[in-house]
Amino acid sequence: MVRVWEDALTEVDRIVIEKGGYGKKRGLGKKPLLVIIDIQHNYVGQDCPIEDQLDEWPSGGGKNAWEAIRKIKILKEFADKHNIPTLYTRNVQKKTINFDSFAVKTQRDNSKYIDGRPETQIVDELKPNENDLVVDKSYASAFYGTPLISYLIKMGVDSLIIVGGSTSGCVRATAVDAVTRNFNVAVVEDCVYDRIELSHKAGLLDLWMKYCDVVRSDEILEYFMKFNNEGVAEIEG
Repeated sequence: MVRVWEDALTEVDRIVIEKGGYGKKRGLGKKPLLVIIDIQHNYVGQDCPIEDQLDEWPSGGGKNAWEAIRKIKILKEFADKHNIPTLYTRNVQKKTINFDSFAVKTQRDNSKYIDGRPETQIVDELKPNENDLVVDKSYASAFYGTPLISYLIKMGVDSLIIVGGSTSGCVRATAVDAVTRNFNVAVVEDCVYDRIELSHKAGLLDLWMKYCDVVRSDEILEYFMKFNNEGVAEIEG
């Protein structure tokens, strides 16, 4: 399988990866959680080329985000069918943007990122249902300043399936923090997106090399099918 980052590698890069033995699979366990990162209007934008929607949605992922959303929706339907829990994150600022570290690095209308604004809401195409968890965060990682770790322990989760955006930002930060806490992690390559193509490729390469599994959505669908409709893994071992 050709990986999305392949065309960005030099011959020396390929030697480093081969000789270093990078990219070994970690695998997934028997109690997964689907984690949908920041599928909000602010970070999704319009379903068109990214450059055509930047005036209205400067943080939006554009067409690539919507292509990922359509595949995430299929994963979500499978997860619900097999009683695999889903957790959404929302990146929002509470009352003020004075603590928004990203805002310091950008020029944009920061009022759109304060909780309560319609732009901060999850898109209707992937609206959470009554059984889904939603965690609000103000920084890249879903673990920082949130009760996420308590939820994972309470649910007995051993594996995180991470989708959403952006690849090099909140997806990467959450994946690294999850691995650091000894969870199995898979980032779904065709269900994540970024505003910058180079950042997308580099983020996935870095995660694949050193931290977690980077897989396609069809692999996760096959994995989900190993669970019955009570969420019990029918996996040997």
